[in-house]
Amino acid sequence: MLETSARLLRLLSLLQSKSEWTGTELAERLEVSGRTVRTDIERLRVLGYPIEGLRGSAGGYRLGAGAAMPPLLLDDEEAVVVAIGLRAAAAGSIGGSSGIEETALRALTKLERVLPPRLRRRAAALRAFTVAVRPDSAGPAVDPATLSTLAAACRDHEGVRFDYESHGKAASRREIEPYRLVNWGRRWYLLAYDPGRAGWRTFRVDRMRLRTPNNPRFTPRPLPTDDVAAYVSGGASAAAWRWQADVVVDAPAADIAAKINPAVGTVEPLPDGRRCVLHTGADSVETLAVHLSLLDTDFTVTGPPELVAQLRVLADRYARSTAP
Repeated sequence: MLETSARLLRLLSLLQSKSEWTGTELAERLEVSGRTVRTDIERLRVLGYPIEGLRGSAGGYRLGAGAAMPPLLLDDEEAVVVAIGLRAAAAGSIGGSSGIEETALRALTKLERVLPPRLRRRAAALRAFTVAVRPDSAGPAVDPATLSTLAAACRDHEGVRFDYESHGKAASRREIEPYRLVNWGRRWYLLAYDPGRAGWRTFRVDRMRLRTPNNPRFTPRPLPTDDVAAYVSGGASAAAWRWQADVVVDAPAADIAAKINPAVGTVEPLPDGRRCVLHTGADSVETLAVHLSLLDTDFTVTGPPELVAQLRVLADRYARSTAP
């Protein structure tokens, strides 16, 4: 009986490791006859594993999706990686009373309970000696069901209707074409095309209140950029900046773009090719002035007046610091 149970576990592991197997391949791997393979397949089916038979000259088997999730077999590396991922999710960016942190913690507890000691030690070492930059605990909570609905709509090219509250607390009702979800810290954003406004828009998911059912399917459009993460992070930063400035920089656009994070601003080349315009901002003019000094090249600022005044204050301060 012990030999049979071990063989069933080995068979299940093989079925989970590849999408399709022929009966001959399984028999060779398990070093048994084809008849034994067929018998073991039936035993797994009785246990609830949805194993499909494949037609064809060679025949074969595939582990399908069932109504309920049967137990999985993970190798050592897979088990450690899943434990790390669950630990991150339990501390993570999808949150609030309706979030997945509690679910992730339950799953992690179950997994660590059955891990062999050697793997438990590896997972514990990674947990003990890894330091994460913690997201703001007061950040917005996002309902996992909302994320699932939006992800499915992106996949199936279904329009989405929702009520939305902007950064300035303005309420509106939107009907959009969803394309990508972007996670940034504790915040989730949806990149979508808004036919009513004839343009691409970025929406904070925690400010969305979905209305059902979804709109009909749409024909996908080309994305506005290949780097969706940079596109969304740049737009999200600009929307949240208290102070904004357009700075003419005495350097080619490519050089400046290589120095800044997309969340800091966007760069627009000027016709002469030797200069560019940096569209940037910050929560304070003091921070903005310091960031500009880090460009390590000459630049020209014409506004806002508060930024011009702050740069003059810094210039005088730096001059005094080097006076004999």
